[in-house]
Amino acid sequence: MSDTPSDPRASAPGAGSGLASTRVEGRAEACVAGSVPDADLASLIACPQCDAVYRAVQPAPRARAVCARCHTVLIAPHRQAGQRLIAVALAVVVLIGAATLTPFLRVEAGGMSNATSVLGAALAFSARPMLMALTLAVAALIVFVPVLRALLILYVLTPIVLDRPPARHARAAFRLSEALRPWSMAEVFAIGCAVALVKISDLAQVEFGPAFWMFSALVILIVVQDTFMCRYSVWTSLEK
Repeated sequence: MSDTPSDPRASAPGAGSGLASTRVEGRAEACVAGSVPDADLASLIACPQCDAVYRAVQPAPRARAVCARCHTVLIAPHRQAGQRLIAVALAVVVLIGAATLTPFLRVEAGGMSNATSVLGAALAFSARPMLMALTLAVAALIVFVPVLRALLILYVLTPIVLDRPPARHARAAFRLSEALRPWSMAEVFAIGCAVALVKISDLAQVEFGPAFWMFSALVILIVVQDTFMCRYSVWTSLEK
C-alpha cells in the first residue's frame, strides 16, 4: 500500500468484503462480517497502512478512531481545525517566500567568509549543465513543492471553512496535495543542514541567518499541520 493516503474510502472493497473492528475512544466498535450493499460503501473507511476496512464511526471531538490491526489513526476530528490549517498554510507560504530572499547562513574560515540563501544553496550546481536536473529537483523539493501544497490546502479548505460549496476540482486538488506530501522536504532540508553545521562548527565559524530560523519554525508548523489534519473529515466535507 502506498504511504501517501488519498481518499480513504476509494480503496474500500465491494460487496462480500469482511469488516474488522475499530477502536473509538478506547472501546471496540465491532462491525459484523458479511456482504455489504453498494449503497453502504460510502460509510466504509479503509486503513491506508494495512487495508483493513471498517464502518466509519464519527468520534467525539478530541477522540480518535484507530485501526485495531495496526493502530493507524483513521479519524481524528478537531474543533476549528480548518481555521488552524488555513493559518498554518499561510504561514508556510510566507516563511518559505521570505526564507528564499534572506541569508540562510554565513561561514567564515581562514579569514574568508561566504553567505548564501536557501535558493542559492538549491541552485549551487546550476552552473554545470550535467547537474541541472539535480538543481531543479533540490529547488522543487525544498521550495516549490511545499509552497504548492500549502496553496492547494488553502484552495480546498477556504470554501469549506466559509460554509460555501467546495471549489471546482477541490477533490483533485486535495488528492494532489496528499500525493505531494512525501516530496515536500523543506523540514528535512532544515534538519539536515542543522546536523551538517554541527559537524563543521569546529572547523569554521558559522552564523545562522534569518532564513535558518524561518525553516526551524517551518519544522514546527509541519508537525502542527499533521496534528490537525483529519483527512477523513476533509473528504467528507468535499462530498457535501
